Amino acid sequence: MTTTLPGPTVGVVGGGQLGRMLGEAAAPLGIEVIVVDPTPDAPASPVVADQIVADFDDPDALAELAERADYLTYEIELAGTGVLETVSQETGTPVHPKPETLSLIEDKLVQKRRLEDAGVPVPPFRGVDSVDDLRAALDELGYPAMLKAREGGYDGRGNVPIESPDDVESAFATIVDAAPGATPEDPSGAAMVEAFVDFERELAVMGVRGDGERDTFPVTETIHREEILRETVSPPRADPAVRERAREVALDVLDVMAGRGVFGIELFQGPDDEIFLNEIAPRPHNSGHWTIEGALTSQFEQHLRAVVGWPLGATDRRSPTVTANVLGDVDERQDATLRNVDHALEADGASMHYYGKDEVYRLRKMGHVTQVGDDDADPGELLERTRDVRDELTFRSS
Repeated sequence: MTTTLPGPTVGVVGGGQLGRMLGEAAAPLGIEVIVVDPTPDAPASPVVADQIVADFDDPDALAELAERADYLTYEIELAGTGVLETVSQETGTPVHPKPETLSLIEDKLVQKRRLEDAGVPVPPFRGVDSVDDLRAALDELGYPAMLKAREGGYDGRGNVPIESPDDVESAFATIVDAAPGATPEDPSGAAMVEAFVDFERELAVMGVRGDGERDTFPVTETIHREEILRETVSPPRADPAVRERAREVALDVLDVMAGRGVFGIELFQGPDDEIFLNEIAPRPHNSGHWTIEGALTSQFEQHLRAVVGWPLGATDRRSPTVTANVLGDVDERQDATLRNVDHALEADGASMHYYGKDEVYRLRKMGHVTQVGDDDADPGELLERTRDVRDELTFRSS
């Protein structure tokens, strides 16, 4: 392959914060990005060549995107798998990761079955189509457990913990309400339940499949509250043997995926340092934002390199790096104005990333702060410093 610049055009389904960061990474590479997103002036729009305002699965919009692009990819799982496959066949524009990968991942039960068949360690799970199914599954799996919508969940939405038999009916009703296409009258296909993993910590690996290549970024610790990612710590506060096992599991996951691109692979470090797969995102992921400042190649540059078939970049970590998400801290939906930004800008080693969303509401991801430490920085101390910077930021007026 002979690479020349200007480079190709990449069409991205989704123009949110991930599309924005893909656009930022594309410019130095000479790659042009066009996005499809239903929100006018979406967060990606200031940094990409153009935005097509349409639903993520709009056939006409995706056909236009495919005609204008050399490659297609997606930054949100709401892209229409069937539509992507059709427009790719009709226009000859390749999609990466391939639509079959998106189809595999968008249904969590199908995903877990396929990975279990491939020997990837996953928590015990069951598909459940009714409250009676759920009670029977919990008799086997035990309490507590996690009930999940098979499709459509993200940022904690579509996940409901079940602590005791008293929670079963309300949890199932919540998931049926969140699951696309499910109704109380016909809840079949809406839910799955997983045994609770008594984990030591949560880990993540950004894996990448290129043109005949595969690689991983260094293993990272992830910290969640209310099922929403709050901070990442790289390197993780885990033994080297645990990190290596996590990397091995991530490589096994990559072998199941089809097509090129970056994959966010979320893991549990369980009892006796066992590693279990939690979930997979077939795209750049919040747990990999640390790579923008903290790795030799960011996950966003890497995704673009992979999608267009260019050689992959080096994945080495530059030095200890922590990110902390800036979440909505207001009770009511309102216009977004972030305050106390000077505090972040004045902090040595800190980088501010604002996603450009017009509205803020409770726990909405609005940005993140990254701090890069010296080579010998203690990850725990760096985490506390980063939290201190992040916690000064607010959308409240008083």
